[in-house]
Amino acid sequence: MSQSQFSLLGKRRFLPFFVTQSLGAFNDNIFKQSLILAILYKLNVDGDRSIYVNLCALLFILPFFLFSALAGQFGEKYPKDRLIRLIKLLEIAIMVVGAVGFLYDHLSLMLAALFAMGTHSALFGPVKYSILPQHLHENELVGGNGLVEMGTFLAILAGTISAGIMMSASSYAPIVSTAMVLVACLGYLASRAIPFAAAASPEMRLNWNIFSESWATLKLGLGQTKAVSRSIVGNSWFWFVGAIYLTQIPAYAKEFLYGDETVVTLILTVFSIGIAAGSMLCERLSGRKVEIGLVPFGSMGLTVFGLLLWWHSGDFPQNVQANNWLAILGYAQAWWVLLDILGIGIFGGFYIVPLYALIQSRTPEKERSRVIASNNILNALFMVVSAIVSIVFLSVVKLSIPQLFLVVSLMNIAVNTYIFKIVPEFTMRFMIWLLSHSMYRVEHKDLERIPDEGAALLVCNHVSFVDALLIAGSVRRPIRFVMYYKIFNLPVLNFIFRTAGAIPIAGRSEDLIIYDQAFKRIAGYLKEGELVCIFPEGKLTTTGEIDEFKSGMTRVLEETDVPVIPLALQGLWGSFFSRDPDKGVFRRLWSRVTLVAGPALTGEESQPALVRERVAALRGTVR
Repeated sequence: MSQSQFSLLGKRRFLPFFVTQSLGAFNDNIFKQSLILAILYKLNVDGDRSIYVNLCALLFILPFFLFSALAGQFGEKYPKDRLIRLIKLLEIAIMVVGAVGFLYDHLSLMLAALFAMGTHSALFGPVKYSILPQHLHENELVGGNGLVEMGTFLAILAGTISAGIMMSASSYAPIVSTAMVLVACLGYLASRAIPFAAAASPEMRLNWNIFSESWATLKLGLGQTKAVSRSIVGNSWFWFVGAIYLTQIPAYAKEFLYGDETVVTLILTVFSIGIAAGSMLCERLSGRKVEIGLVPFGSMGLTVFGLLLWWHSGDFPQNVQANNWLAILGYAQAWWVLLDILGIGIFGGFYIVPLYALIQSRTPEKERSRVIASNNILNALFMVVSAIVSIVFLSVVKLSIPQLFLVVSLMNIAVNTYIFKIVPEFTMRFMIWLLSHSMYRVEHKDLERIPDEGAALLVCNHVSFVDALLIAGSVRRPIRFVMYYKIFNLPVLNFIFRTAGAIPIAGRSEDLIIYDQAFKRIAGYLKEGELVCIFPEGKLTTTGEIDEFKSGMTRVLEETDVPVIPLALQGLWGSFFSRDPDKGVFRRLWSRVTLVAGPALTGEESQPALVRERVAALRGTVR
């Protein structure tokens, strides 16, 4: 039985890192929020205070442009555990400077510390995400990323709320100063327990020219495979959308919900809980593997709940005085608004966690830190663009904040349609995921017998038109399926089969060209170390029983000697896509299906009769 992702919190290879990064995010937001509140309410400031608030945002984001490329290089050249400890020592020094600024009401010192804290975050980002694949197993990667995202957003929320509480005290300066330095010290102590994480490219020569290296890093990230490069773009788009929502929430709460500061906190709390919940649910919904099929699902949810937020934002009842968070909860309309914000958060988690996991898992180890650095540069760029877009739509076009949310939701449809069109794998995996989580309840047994690397021939019984989809949705590695060409050409399913690189085959007497081409492609894929799955019966069963295995398997193994893994599907007979004459449209809807793997056989011993016997034994009496 697989362990919950929360079991990672009991392991030294994850817990110290989790605590370190959560404390870092917590401290970031204590400092940023305290500084903003000090500017707005505590300090004697010459000129427009809003200018200084916007300057704070600029000073924190600017280091991501300037130093992310350097951070990516550091993450490749030096052991990551050692690098994290150095960054945490830097945080202590920065917080000491910030504390002095607070104690003496020295705004310039505070702003300098804020820029340095942005630098600290820029340096930490590439290491933060590139260390996970070194310390986590492949089936832990989604769960680990989910925990990191949960920890980050809850830490951001906790830091924001804590700053508000501490700044409300009359003697706020020593309280905030002590808290910042203390949290930084705790972060360093936690980092000392992070296990060794070897450098990926210790021989790398550092390029200290931040401008040329930033450009080179961006090109490296966007020059990866389409799946990775478009995942980077999709990730940055999420930060564009998120930045617009988070930036506009205070004004939205005041102008459309007629709420006070506590309403802002309530909305941020609901949003953060949503992100945390969505991030945590990813592991369960993905079956502990990197399931990019969740990304279109998350994108749809972001659009739907964004549209609903616009719809539910009109004509809110206005009181003489501002509503606090308890008063807001007395309005049914407010509950709909909060539900929409929760939905945006949950589906945001579904969207962002698989993207991070895909980038980590499909990027070469020696480039991983720099690719994540390129993602951070692009994130910063998209956040700046989001600020410009907000100004244009709100100040120039004169849209309301709910109308801005509407525009962003429609833009989300356009951007993600483009991404999914360029990389049809996202859409394919979504359709597979939807099938295996709606019409069927798919269970797995002994699938660890399928090798993680290298070629193998998977051999399975053939029960329904969707056998290949259910197997593809269950196995972590990509699989090349050999299937009867008429099934390959079925509408809708054909898109999935083509995108997955399935191999159509015809009977020798039907079409000799298709027949011969199929075996050439099978041999080529196996020689390249891929998994190939065949259904040796050659057709769907019409009785529910396993038919005779044909000799095509023997020809495959004569050309390429690879291990054979018997598979069996249980519980599909009688379902909608089988050829059971007694099936009904709703019979066995959401039926339980089990995919079982047996011990590997050598190519020499894999005679059709023996393999059929093994598959039949695995299937047992459950048709």
